[in-house]
Amino acid sequence: MRALLISTYELGRQPFGLASPAAWLRQAGWQVQCVDLTKDRLRGEAITGAALIGFHLPMHTATRLSAPVIAKARELNPSARLCAYGLYAPLNVEWLRSVGIDDILGGEFEEELTSIAREIAGSTAGGGAAPPLSKAGAWRSGRDTQIPRIHFLVPDRRDLPALDRYATLHMPDGTSRIVGSTEASRGCKHLCRHCPVVPVYEGQFRIVAPDVVLADIAAQVAAGAQHITFGDPDFFNGPTHAVRIVDALHAAHPSITYDVTIKIEHLLKYPSLLGRLRDTGCLFVTSAVESVDDVALKRLDKGHTRSDFVEAVARCRACGLTLVPTFVAFQPWLTLAGYCDLLDTIEGLDLVDHIAPIQLAIRLLIPQGSKVMELEDVRAIVEGFDPVTLTYRWSHADPRVDALQREIAALVGVRIAGDRRAVFEEISALAHERAGLPRIAPAPSTQATAGASRVPYLSEPWYCCAEPNPEEVMLV
Repeated sequence: MRALLISTYELGRQPFGLASPAAWLRQAGWQVQCVDLTKDRLRGEAITGAALIGFHLPMHTATRLSAPVIAKARELNPSARLCAYGLYAPLNVEWLRSVGIDDILGGEFEEELTSIAREIAGSTAGGGAAPPLSKAGAWRSGRDTQIPRIHFLVPDRRDLPALDRYATLHMPDGTSRIVGSTEASRGCKHLCRHCPVVPVYEGQFRIVAPDVVLADIAAQVAAGAQHITFGDPDFFNGPTHAVRIVDALHAAHPSITYDVTIKIEHLLKYPSLLGRLRDTGCLFVTSAVESVDDVALKRLDKGHTRSDFVEAVARCRACGLTLVPTFVAFQPWLTLAGYCDLLDTIEGLDLVDHIAPIQLAIRLLIPQGSKVMELEDVRAIVEGFDPVTLTYRWSHADPRVDALQREIAALVGVRIAGDRRAVFEEISALAHERAGLPRIAPAPSTQATAGASRVPYLSEPWYCCAEPNPEEVMLV
């Protein structure tokens, strides 16, 4: 029988969320077609010939972009079993059911998706697998929900677009590298309020066996990958596991570089491991700093302070690791002066080149299930759930803050590939003007020429907050 797996957006990476379930379904005897709509068009015959159609929803953008595709699949093949899986599937249960999705799977979805496929094929699911969620009635969420432990298979990437069609790594010397991606773990031990991982995993953490991770990397290196991005929410949730992976990676492929995502809290907790990352080929570490205001950090339950961030920058720089901070720059606790302080701090720490300009325009996103809604001061400014954007709309108490965010988003939108320092200068000048605060002119840079970067960076930012246009998905 035939299955169709669809990705609408996966951060400019070859979709792990298609390759992993494809391996499971093919092992179960199914013919599987994977379609990444950021690269290829979805043909009508692919839809009509599938008994099972799965939509990978790892983030908000992917979820919104899936709406017209789900509608088209339901229209062209009303008898197909439609499944949605990934972090944002259980966050949007009611909406997904309203648009025709039959089964909604969250963390560790591969085994249950295969169980559904066996059910469709008329065979019994082995090992006492749970019934499809469409029969169970609803997605079960909460701390009493145990995320299953599964034995991952090596992802099967055979029919995905070539790696050189995806995001590339730009090096300070002007060269570029082909990027592959994989996952060494899923979930997270931490409970940051705004994080979409938290409502699904609730502090639970699952590792992928090292031999599976390394086999996936080896296959991508054979396909041309020169750099690997680890998509783990936090690479140091399991530091022993992480070190085992990177040691083996470096031993097998000494010329391959990589990048990881690690909390500020963990960068400070495991300082002895920073040199280990550097020595095994880590080029940069992304860390969700979110804010330099201690009030906002406490409200978001980030587990670090402003001073912790400053210390982490110093430690990474001292051992030769590039730290790439990301931010939720605009949130309910921000002031105009606070935004200027964020920019001044970035400049003072010499991090302008490290930060994609889009990070300076990001506004707090509140999807269904967000723990941010537990805060009384957030509920007080929320204007209700919007089924079109799939978010709770909110307005800042100071309209000038929202107005500044719109101005900066518009500025960044037309300069998305512009020189980072030049864009930063425009943002900072605008922000200080709107806040009525003086800005000390920065010293001329002698370390890099215009248009160049002193740090390695990916051609597609780690996170994109732009509102997606559902009409842009590739359908035929």
